[in-house]
Amino acid sequence: MEQVKASQYDLDYVEYRIIRKDGLIRWVEDYGHFIHSNSAGDIFYVFITDATDKKKKHMEEKASLLNKGKQKEKKLQNVIDNYDKRIKLINQEHLRRLEVIEGLSINYESILYADMDSDKIMPYRLSKRNKLQFGNKLQVRSFLWYISDYINTWVHPEDTRIVSEATSPAYIRERLSNHKTFYINYRIIYNDEIQYLQLRIVNVSNKKHISQIVMGYRRVDEELQHEMEQKQMLKEALNNADLAITAKNTFLSNMSHDMRTPLNAVFGYTMLARKCNIDNETISEYLDKIDHSSRQLLDLIDKVLEISWTETNDVNIEETECNLCDIMQDIHNTLAEQAASKNISLSVNSSNLRHYDVFTDPGKLKQLLMHLSNNALKYTKNNGMVNISLYELEKLPNKHVTYKFVVQDTGIGIGKGFLERIFEPFEREKNTTFSGVHGTGLGLAIARNITEMMGGHIDVESTAGKGSTFTVTLNLRIHEQPLSISNVNEDTFSQLMNQKILLVEDNEINLEIETEILQGLGFIIETAVNGSIAVEKIKKAEPDEFALVLMDIQMPVMDGLEATRAIRSLGSPELANIPIIALSANAFESDKRMSIESGMNAHLTKPIDIPVLLETIVKTIK
Repeated sequence: MEQVKASQYDLDYVEYRIIRKDGLIRWVEDYGHFIHSNSAGDIFYVFITDATDKKKKHMEEKASLLNKGKQKEKKLQNVIDNYDKRIKLINQEHLRRLEVIEGLSINYESILYADMDSDKIMPYRLSKRNKLQFGNKLQVRSFLWYISDYINTWVHPEDTRIVSEATSPAYIRERLSNHKTFYINYRIIYNDEIQYLQLRIVNVSNKKHISQIVMGYRRVDEELQHEMEQKQMLKEALNNADLAITAKNTFLSNMSHDMRTPLNAVFGYTMLARKCNIDNETISEYLDKIDHSSRQLLDLIDKVLEISWTETNDVNIEETECNLCDIMQDIHNTLAEQAASKNISLSVNSSNLRHYDVFTDPGKLKQLLMHLSNNALKYTKNNGMVNISLYELEKLPNKHVTYKFVVQDTGIGIGKGFLERIFEPFEREKNTTFSGVHGTGLGLAIARNITEMMGGHIDVESTAGKGSTFTVTLNLRIHEQPLSISNVNEDTFSQLMNQKILLVEDNEINLEIETEILQGLGFIIETAVNGSIAVEKIKKAEPDEFALVLMDIQMPVMDGLEATRAIRSLGSPELANIPIIALSANAFESDKRMSIESGMNAHLTKPIDIPVLLETIVKTIK
């Protein structure tokens, strides 16, 4: 009782001799353990090990050492002390094994001790399932036999492979070489019922040679059921999130279509009204204001939709060949008129480039620079200056180069306190009323989103009243072979005149406007009010009758995507391969992708941009 009281783990230990029934005297190591149970009261149980061979060997070695003589007494005493320490370590291993067993006994219904070197396993505690392998007795069995019989008797057929692998000596040694313990979950069949069990295996030998292990079994039905319920909840939450994203994208797509359609009418009728020879200065002024206000509204719609797109997974960055000087020149040409209207000096500089041709997403890059440049022009007063510069910094491994795009202006600048919020959506230092400049506060947020999608970063320096400098840094893959710069000249356009186009459009107003515009450009127009009619007209057409098809997407009876797929599946190769360009109010990246996947050659958005339309037609049919 003194030993038990003094032990941290309620243990005692004693060595003694017994006389067997055959008269032989054997040494015994006796490990005792005391527990108290509310149901069973005080219990004292022991582990008894035959230590005769170990004791004899110990005594023989000790006697042999002592007989060496007093002249080596000091040296021998050190050896004896070391030997005693080794014996103490062996005893400590026994105690550690008991500690592991005691720890597992709290939660595990079956606990077994095994020595893989000697292929032996003995039970400490048995559940109803494990008793079958030990005959209701705490007797020693073959470890390999036990594992095989247990798997064949209890384990679910679908889990036999994983349990066999996890309980093989080689696998156990490999796992326990890096971890003190490991576990597996598996299923058994008990009384025609599937139960979930967990087997935990603990190393109770040293790491240098792993042989002795303790195995604990317990049921985990409730835990796994809870885990499965959690997974189901997460799955449902993910599905709901996906549905919400789909609903949002559908709403934005529909809103884009529904808002762009009337805007197309405003732009179209304004254009047609200008062509009428009405010499009335007031009407002309009104038309200018309609056009200006419409473009402001279109810019607002585009930015609201664009910030939504860039914040979803609907945007993909594609790598295509392009020329950076072409992009810079396009930006200058697009903004020149706007700059001239305010007498702003607009300059573009890319003179120090060594690598002009790169692989990137030219549309996204142009979109990014246009937002920064438009912002600079918008907030720069008359007679100011806007500079757009491109610098090549360094060549990186794998044929990449670091480029720096700089947009600098002499505008109203940004206050120091507002700089940290400058890229947040809908943030403006001064609203329209105070600044006198219309805007949504979305352009810079979109620019930042695009920059990050392209793997770059954007910085800003600004002083209120003096101007701002925005710098975008991107790493782009260079193209070793120079790209040819395509120039569409008047001769090319003249070849397109009198070409016949099939215009597919269900909206009566849009059909009228687009027909007038295209006929005014010299094309011969035939119309169809839905995709089904368009397919029939192509079927009956001569191979060279139509130069191309301009196809709306959202239409009754048959939409543009279905119609395109039907045309592409026609038996006549000449008719099946007719160029088809989407002309739609659907402006999502996913809409453009679906158009291309359906078989269209290109996707343009409404309202019609005449130069872009002509350029696309040239590239498509030349």
